[in-house]
Amino acid sequence: MPARIQLLNVDYYVPMAFNALRIAFILVFAYICTRAVGRVLTSLRNYSVRMMLKAGGGTEFELEKRAVTISGLARKTMFVLIWSIALLMALKEMNFDVRPLLAGAGVAGVAIGFGAQNVIKDILGGLFLMIENQIRINDVAVINGKGGLVEEINLRTTVLRGEDGAVHIFPNGGIQSLANLTREYSYYVFSISVAYKEDTERVIAVLQELGQELMSGEPFHSAILDPLEIMGVDKLGDFAVVIKARFKTLPSQQWLVGREMNARIIKRFGEARIEMPFPTQTIQFAPESWTGLRQELKQAVRDVLREETPH
Repeated sequence: MPARIQLLNVDYYVPMAFNALRIAFILVFAYICTRAVGRVLTSLRNYSVRMMLKAGGGTEFELEKRAVTISGLARKTMFVLIWSIALLMALKEMNFDVRPLLAGAGVAGVAIGFGAQNVIKDILGGLFLMIENQIRINDVAVINGKGGLVEEINLRTTVLRGEDGAVHIFPNGGIQSLANLTREYSYYVFSISVAYKEDTERVIAVLQELGQELMSGEPFHSAILDPLEIMGVDKLGDFAVVIKARFKTLPSQQWLVGREMNARIIKRFGEARIEMPFPTQTIQFAPESWTGLRQELKQAVRDVLREETPH
């Protein structure tokens, strides 16, 4: 049949229409599957948190962070798997032979595996981060000397958001040092410098009073887990006595408590006339240098007067 007559034949478009419908069905079904998987993972996350709470596995806040981290990683993995299968099925409906593609993907996977040892190292590092529960999403951590809020934990990378808004991305295999600042609880540690003439017992009493007042009102009552712990005189400095103390708080709440405590310390110490000294420097001149300095000053004064006197 000539090509022009074939294009005018309705039967020529029927198989194409059925293929398009099947492809559309595959894509819609993949979308439904991804939504269903998301709902199932959310339900499993909530159920796991409830069961672990009943078993006494930790606080709800800590368990929720761990469940969100693991469910987020599982969601991404399932989404990639579902849409990869859907893409292969759609290509098959378009009369593409996917067997060479699968075989090529297998060979390419082996080649990439030999050449991408760092990627495999990163993935293994990400798995250990999950298994050992080292950090979770919404933790505040310091990784390789960089601190920030954990926004993402992927199989290959971990993403931190710094205080200044900068995004720091770390390959999981390259994490050499990791400090989690918000696991289970946090401490706000601070030091107060007072003058040597002050009575340290009186200063400690004022700090304890401030700590009790801070715990008595919201939102600080809910954020503080234990009363203020005074560690005592920590250091005898060059110009002040240093008293060290700390608050035990909920994770991520230590900075809120610390800022309020600092503001109250400044106000209360001013009212109680407790001196908080600052560094000073004393300059002494040797006696033999006074004569030369006096002569230089006199000469400078004479020169100024001479310039100002009209001729």
